[in-house]
Amino acid sequence: MLVVEQILNGLQLGVTLFLMSAGLTLVFGIMGLINLAHGSFYMVGAYVAAWVTGLTGSLLMGLLAALPAAMAVGMAIELLVMRRLYTRDHLDQVLATFGLILFFNEMARILFGRQPLFLDVPDMLSGTVEILPGVPYPAYRLAIIAVGILVALGLWLLISRTRLGMRIRAGASDREMAAALGANVTTLQTLVFGLGALLAGLAGAMAGPILAVESGMGEKILILAFVVIVIGGIGSVRGALVAALSVGLVDTLGRAFLPNLLRLIATEATADSLGATLSQLSIYLLMALVLAWKPKGLFPSHG
Repeated sequence: MLVVEQILNGLQLGVTLFLMSAGLTLVFGIMGLINLAHGSFYMVGAYVAAWVTGLTGSLLMGLLAALPAAMAVGMAIELLVMRRLYTRDHLDQVLATFGLILFFNEMARILFGRQPLFLDVPDMLSGTVEILPGVPYPAYRLAIIAVGILVALGLWLLISRTRLGMRIRAGASDREMAAALGANVTTLQTLVFGLGALLAGLAGAMAGPILAVESGMGEKILILAFVVIVIGGIGSVRGALVAALSVGLVDTLGRAFLPNLLRLIATEATADSLGATLSQLSIYLLMALVLAWKPKGLFPSHG
């Protein structure tokens, strides 16, 4: 039954990665912008949720506050900084957004201190759910999976069934033509950037009760988010979902079972060390295999 538990852990990680990568892939697909600071919106969501929860005693209030806060910060950054980078080359974008990472990390230390903040799981979700006979699983992690599924469904409806989604798809395919046909591409870019920041903030807020809320927490998950959008195909939300779940499962199952498997052929110390290394490499091996098969990713949005 450990396998079932680890599969669910992998799905929960995959959902978090999807929330991070969905906005990131839309921003890159529509604007051609490499935004290394996307993980900072994840951190903003986590800190706002922790702060508001501390004031109100309600994680739900913290979550509700984190979403508009992350979106507002994202839209402000787009207006003040990102608009000056759209026509610049990728090196300028990397340097500028790396500077934003340093700015956000230092601001977090100034506002909240250097010590990590910790969130408690709300009482109504603090127990476990018996998903199979004899297999209890934390209710909060199941809630994260459910929220991720609902968000994925909402994004699909938004992008494929609404006029705004039509404009987003048009902007991702050809910005110049979309503008020529009357779409306000400037406003569209701001909205998409804000939506991406909101999703990242949601991921950070939900991760607060599982991980420590601390300065720099967005950088680790940002690396995985970039792996996800490369595997899924740049600009594809469907690809981001499939790739995020795949990466979450490969990473979690590798960490859980590779050391035990290697103990069959090596000493315990060697198996643990080698297993930890191979589990970290597994997602990059997955990316290499996918790109060898489909160089543009699983579901490329262009061509």
